[in-house]
Amino acid sequence: MTDRRCAWALSSEVMAAYHDTEWGRPAHDDQHLFEMLLLEGAQAGLSWSTVLNKRENYRRALDGFDPEIIASYDQSRLADLLANDGIIRNRLKIASTVKNARAFLGIREAFGSFDTYLWDWVKGTPIVNHPAPGDPLPGSTDLSDRIAKDLKRRGFTFVGTTIVYAYLQAVGVVDDHVDGCPAKSRQSRPSAHRTHRHSHRLTT
Repeated sequence: MTDRRCAWALSSEVMAAYHDTEWGRPAHDDQHLFEMLLLEGAQAGLSWSTVLNKRENYRRALDGFDPEIIASYDQSRLADLLANDGIIRNRLKIASTVKNARAFLGIREAFGSFDTYLWDWVKGTPIVNHPAPGDPLPGSTDLSDRIAKDLKRRGFTFVGTTIVYAYLQAVGVVDDHVDGCPAKSRQSRPSAHRTHRHSHRLTT
């Protein structure tokens, strides 16, 4: 029987499980939204599988991705993270976790939740695209450009438009599963944000 899932999901069991249970599914829990934002930022310049394989190490190292705890990290705590070989030991990326936790809390205070802030960009309805198997997926769009610009204005780092588009895919604001994939959303909303630059980041 032919496996009709997105081709990238077939590279490993970890990637397949992530594809089948998370990627492209609308997420609304603030802590999960924060977790994915940190992980997407950690991916910059690397493959997603590299980060996904370290996910539980990150969870232990970053206090369960609790933004309130991370926002209070001091230099000693950052030094501990830099010495942790279970995560990506990049000084700028590690420092960004604290900056982004504080910026995340700022959005939560302003909007009531990060969920409200994020989903308001699409009026609460996921954008469902319809790529065919083998089609290149967007690396960024007009929407990710605008969100990235706003996040940077609010103090976030490691939130360039390519990272933001991957994030939107990850948390289901955008559904880029190929047509015929069992994980494809049943919702259908023509995308109003199809202007894109091809360069898919979900590589192994």
